[in-house]
Amino acid sequence: MWAIFSPGVAGAVFGAGWWFWVDAVVCSSVNISFVHYLPGIFASIAALMFNCVRKDDIDYSPYDEGEWSVLMVNSLLLTHSTVAEAVHDSAVNLEILLAAYMALRN
Repeated sequence: MWAIFSPGVAGAVFGAGWWFWVDAVVCSSVNISFVHYLPGIFASIAALMFNCVRKDDIDYSPYDEGEWSVLMVNSLLLTHSTVAEAVHDSAVNLEILLAAYMALRN
């Protein structure tokens, strides 16, 4: 049952994430630089790359090389790098917020 609904749930969560991000950028008075858009853009490209691989092309054999493996490895690398960039951006923003809080407190 999970195999039937999991792609729809994953797509809904991905779409909701983009919706909340765009809504926050539009409704916020803070100017967001383009650098903060890059993790989401690259994650969207990686999701497109995942979806370009047909399920029939994946044979789950670790010894066979196929065309899908290059696309899949590249999309996985892109996905992991976007997660790392998003975590980095969050840490930098938290550091800025903490510095501003400490400056206001003193």
